[in-house]
Amino acid sequence: MKKISISVMHFGLMLAVAMTASLGTSCVAQKKDKDGFVQIFDGKTLKGWDGDPTYWRVENGNLVGEITPTTLLKTNNFIIWRGGEPGDFEFKGEFNITSEGNSGINYRSDQLTDVPFALRGYQADIDGKNRYTGQNYEERKRTTLAYRGQKTTIPPYTGAATPEAVRANVKNNAWGGLTVTGSLGNSDSLKTKIKAEDWNTFRLVIKGNRLQHYINDVLMSEVTDEDTVNGKAKGLMGVQVHVGPPMKVQYRNLMLKQL
Repeated sequence: MKKISISVMHFGLMLAVAMTASLGTSCVAQKKDKDGFVQIFDGKTLKGWDGDPTYWRVENGNLVGEITPTTLLKTNNFIIWRGGEPGDFEFKGEFNITSEGNSGINYRSDQLTDVPFALRGYQADIDGKNRYTGQNYEERKRTTLAYRGQKTTIPPYTGAATPEAVRANVKNNAWGGLTVTGSLGNSDSLKTKIKAEDWNTFRLVIKGNRLQHYINDVLMSEVTDEDTVNGKAKGLMGVQVHVGPPMKVQYRNLMLKQL
């Protein structure tokens, strides 16, 4: 009996230590910096992220998405952060994309059930030629909500809440109801603030129905979304590799602050 008691006590002690270590690791992973941001990519593993390893990996401390000549896509592909569904937040980090690349950062999004690793929702657009970088594009739904340099308001939607009706309201790859309410600068002038095939910073400030996209600390687009039928108050986050030619996109220093 004495040996059994000691063994039980020893097991209990080991279990307690293991649980404490586990909790400690979790706390370290969720430790906030002085500005309230939490690191959501550790630079070593894909822990907390869910994606197809054909396209996503960790390399030199970066989150890398790559399409090769032998892995061309038929549908856009995302790696999805599984740490929650943020509503109001700031999300910041850095990206570097090849000249033929097309990517984006999705937020307040839904995951499709009939297409692997696909998201539908708001996107901070990024591309290698910087034609679209900085704009607000809603993936698989209302399409462009604000081009780079625009402040827009999306009015309440009064149509049928069906995919067919929503698609019918899209004109020239932009939402038919968007109203331009102000200018943040000329699109081509803002483009000069973005470095080609080099590291750039991004910051998304998402609060209520106001959606702001910054590149290199310059506000590139701002949307006020009053469409409560199609807009979302919270959802999944992820980053994309887009259908098209071979490309590579890298992300690093991904930090999230929930507001």
